[in-house]
Amino acid sequence: MDESLPTVRNIDHKYIVAEKEGKMEKEKLLLHACCAPCSSYVLEYLEGRYDITVFYYNPNITEVTEYEKRVNEITRFINEAPFAKEVKFDEGKYEPELFFEISKGLENEPERGKRCYKCYELRLDETARYAKENGFDLFTTTLSISPHKNAEWLNEIGVRLSEKYEMDYLYSNFKKNNGYSRSIELSKEYNLYRQNYCGCIYSKAESIKREQNKNKI
Repeated sequence: MDESLPTVRNIDHKYIVAEKEGKMEKEKLLLHACCAPCSSYVLEYLEGRYDITVFYYNPNITEVTEYEKRVNEITRFINEAPFAKEVKFDEGKYEPELFFEISKGLENEPERGKRCYKCYELRLDETARYAKENGFDLFTTTLSISPHKNAEWLNEIGVRLSEKYEMDYLYSNFKKNNGYSRSIELSKEYNLYRQNYCGCIYSKAESIKREQNKNKI
């Protein structure tokens, strides 16, 4: 087996440390994050396993005020949570025009449909590229913790991008083992802002429609 080829890591594997200049160092993981609530349990779970940098890249968030609110909330959480004290934070570019570009022709797709798949690709591609260019050992995303996100799709995309960028990918489904429930507990503990839609104008419209239907009952 060619050890130079990128590999897919199982989330349950023991973390790896490497000896550099006489010191044992953890592998550098670039963790794409969508929001503070979804990051909460993931950071708690991965504590001590990797040298983690949270990468906030979410061009799907249409409204600037919503985007900034989520950035502020995730940075506050990282600063306050004791298990995140060594976590670093990098913010990617805010490029909503790219999201609208990949959404053309898919505006009327339902949530969890083809548009969402394209959105996963957009965010993970930039994560993998950033990881490669900035010397990280592997990458993954917090997105799989949500019951509204397709972990199989996310991992399929992650594996493909691992090959494209010759970067190791950390296979994950963080909603397993009550991960989502734990994220709700942590959100309450740290009083985190929990949005009721993914971020784009299409998911917001669906969220509003769901609330209107509830009020009719």
